[in-house]
Amino acid sequence: MSGRTDSGTEPAIAGTAETEAPEDAADPVPGARRARWTALGTGALLSLAGLAASLLRLTGAAPALVPAAYALGAALCALAAVLGLRGRTRRALWLLVAGTAVMAVGDQFD
Repeated sequence: MSGRTDSGTEPAIAGTAETEAPEDAADPVPGARRARWTALGTGALLSLAGLAASLLRLTGAAPALVPAAYALGAALCALAAVLGLRGRTRRALWLLVAGTAVMAVGDQFD
C-alpha cells in the first residue's frame, strides 16, 4: 500500500469539463421536431397518393370498394399528419400503418 491516499478525492471545480454536460448529448427537442415533421410529411404524401389512386380507380372499371378503401386510407393518413403536427407522433405512426394497410387491402380487391 504505497499508493497515494488522496488521489482523485479533490472536489470538482464548477465550470470544469467534469461537471458540464457533454457537448454531444442528445437534445430531445430537435429529435421531437424531426419526428413531427416526418409524420407530417409522410402523412401528407401518403394522403395525396391515396387520393390520387382513389380518383384513378373511381374513373376506371374497378368495384366501388376499391376507391372507397383508397379514400379511407388517405383519410387515415391525413389524420396521422394532423396528429403528427400536434406532437402525437406515436399515434400518427400507427395511423400511417393502418392507412397504408387499408390502401393495400383496397389494392387486393382491384
